[in-house]
Amino acid sequence: MDFTLTEEQMMLRKMVHDFAEKELKPVAAEIDRTGEFPRDNVLKMGELGLMGMTIAPEYGGAGMDTICYAIAVEEVSRVCGSTGLIMASHNSLCTEHIDIAGNEEQKKKYLPALAGGKVMGAWGLTEPGAGSDAGAVAMTAELKGGEWILNGTKTFITNGHEAETHVIIASTDKSKGSRGISAFAVERGTPGFTLGKKEEKLGLNASVASELIFEDCAVPEENLLGERNQAFRDVLKILDGGRIAIGAMALGIAQGCYEASLEYSKTREQFGQPISNFQAVQWMLADMATEIEAARLLVYKAAFVKDQGKRYKKHAAICKLFASEVGMRAATKAIQIHGGYGYTKDYPVERMFRDVKLTEIGEGTSEIMRLVIAREILKGL
Repeated sequence: MDFTLTEEQMMLRKMVHDFAEKELKPVAAEIDRTGEFPRDNVLKMGELGLMGMTIAPEYGGAGMDTICYAIAVEEVSRVCGSTGLIMASHNSLCTEHIDIAGNEEQKKKYLPALAGGKVMGAWGLTEPGAGSDAGAVAMTAELKGGEWILNGTKTFITNGHEAETHVIIASTDKSKGSRGISAFAVERGTPGFTLGKKEEKLGLNASVASELIFEDCAVPEENLLGERNQAFRDVLKILDGGRIAIGAMALGIAQGCYEASLEYSKTREQFGQPISNFQAVQWMLADMATEIEAARLLVYKAAFVKDQGKRYKKHAAICKLFASEVGMRAATKAIQIHGGYGYTKDYPVERMFRDVKLTEIGEGTSEIMRLVIAREILKGL
């Protein structure tokens, strides 16, 4: 059993780490304050191959493995959770769905621009009444005269206001429930497709969460992704892969909390000495370091199993559950170590605390993760 990263993986980590320190970290607090979408940095990430990491080079992607992708999301999220989420949603959801379900013509049409970061992608599953219950999609798509007519509303859609390409999940046969769901590529500007409100969120403020409204929105028949009524299988695959990315995002934020706390503990003095001399602080740091290392192993293992072409649903749920809860605990300890300063916006741990909470909710809540894990182990998988 070899836990050593390959030379490619180590080189990628250094490249993304250096990019994050130079380009992302200096603006992280400001874009959180203003809510400004970091379009310039996203374009730079596209040039580095970070916006189509697992997409084949023939479609403009970097052709890297899932471990490389997890490492990159981790390093980006370590300094800026908003940018980490933008990257994860773009790669794992919209772009990945087109890659696994699209035909050759669709891949050639959409993937190169997405993989290059020239256009943003969004994935529309969640609705006011359909979140954890992915099969409860109320939005409809009806085939009329060679066009699909979409009606309904999506909510909490990451990148929604910024994306040029959307993958939208809709019911094409209500009588079949989850077995009557299909997916469609919908471009911004399509008549009948409008952008609703932007959600005001606790954290991740530079990553927009949007309402998408479809009123008799007509898209060409050829924009159907995959087979009619068969998208639920693809949705579950996308969610499984997305959970590895959210696990990596939580891992990165936890690492950022740990690094900030370690540095602060060495420079902050109380009672005539650095607070790192106090056992209470040492133990918090030790707990953070231990849990982060365990989370990293789980995230990388899930990525490894996916790359092996094996069933990874359980591994994805485990890594996402554990890493997100580790992230929340690390952020809580980070604020405690920083004391009153940790509760202010002068230090990054306040932002990290707000940002990491989403990882316990997005791509399936912790409760849903436990349900998925239980089902898998009870089936003996």
